Parts: sequence; C-alpha cells; structure tokens
Amino acid sequence: CTEMQCLRPLHPCVCVFCEMLADGGWTVFQWRFGNLQKDHWLGLSKVFAITKGGGTAFAEYSDFRLGTEEESYKLNVGAYRGIAGNGEFQQHKNGFGFSTTDKDIDGCSPCIFGDIAENTCSFSEGGWWYSRCGSASLNGDWHPAGEHIGWASGLHWATWKGPAPYSARASRMMIKAVWKKIITAN
Repeated sequence: CTEMQCLRPLHPCVCVFCEMLADGGWTVFQWRFGNLQKDHWLGLSKVFAITKGGGTAFAEYSDFRLGTEEESYKLNVGAYRGIAGNGEFQQHKNGFGFSTTDKDIDGCSPCIFGDIAENTCSFSEGGWWYSRCGSASLNGDWHPAGEHIGWASGLHWATWKGPAPYSARASRMMIKAVWKKIITAN
C-alpha cells in the first residue's frame, strides 16, 4: 500500500507521497518530476524543513514483554541494538511497572528537584516505565527549544542527546510477531 500524508512540521502543511511497502513509513522526496501521485520532486527547502531538527536514531530490543495488569505491566526487554543508546532500559527500567500521574511506581516517590517534589509523570508529561525519576519518556509532550519546564520534560531519550532539556519531534514504538516454523517428524 502507498498513500499520501500531510507533513505537519511544514507550514503550511504539505502533502507528500509515503512508501508503505518497503518497510513502511518512508517519506518520498524524489521520484522523478511532475505528478505528486507518481513522479515528483518535493524540493530542497521542504526537505531542509523536514530534516533540520537533526538526526534520527533507533533502539531495537531482541525481546519486548510486559507483565500482567497486576504487575503494573512490568517492562522486560532483551539485548539492545541501535544508535540511540540503550536509554538505560536493561539496567534501570527492566522490571519496572508503567507509572501514570495517579500511580507513581518508579521507585522514587516523590522525585526531588531543588525545593520541588513531584511525581515523575507530572514533569515528564506522560506515563512511562520510569525508574528512579526516569531517563527516557517517549510519551512526553513536544516542546520547542527553550520552552522546557524541567530537565526531563518533553519527548526524550537521554542516551541519545543527553539529559539536557530537548524534545524529539516524534517517536514510534513498534512490535511485530516473530513467526517460528515448527517442524515435526512422523
């Protein structure tokens, strides 16, 4: 399947062609010239606007499992591969449940920032598998540069760009089934 998408980072919004067959989700910015449905060149200024935020990264885990509801959907991940940095998942997040604003279970209650004591989800702006106040949150809000409310606010993955206040423009977590063929002998 292929489809047209509207790019929100561009003002005004621009429709682009997305390739959904080759691993899915690719924004096509060059496919000859002319017809946006088939042959087109998105243009250098638009490609610059899409990519100026600087870089992409990925973290892939050989295993991803959640515990039961009674275990607060405890996170367990396998071996790390990628360029985003491990986000301290294996070391600090494995075994922690999912914290929300009304259920703070990160092992740091409350987190202390100077003279302020807060639930991790309050300043990180979203539920996550926090551990002792968190080093990553892909459920936070996006903040323009300079508009962060704390060191951990926004959409962040500390091992990628460090703990300084920043917000990634987007994140995506995906899972897919790994099918195993079972061969039985008669």
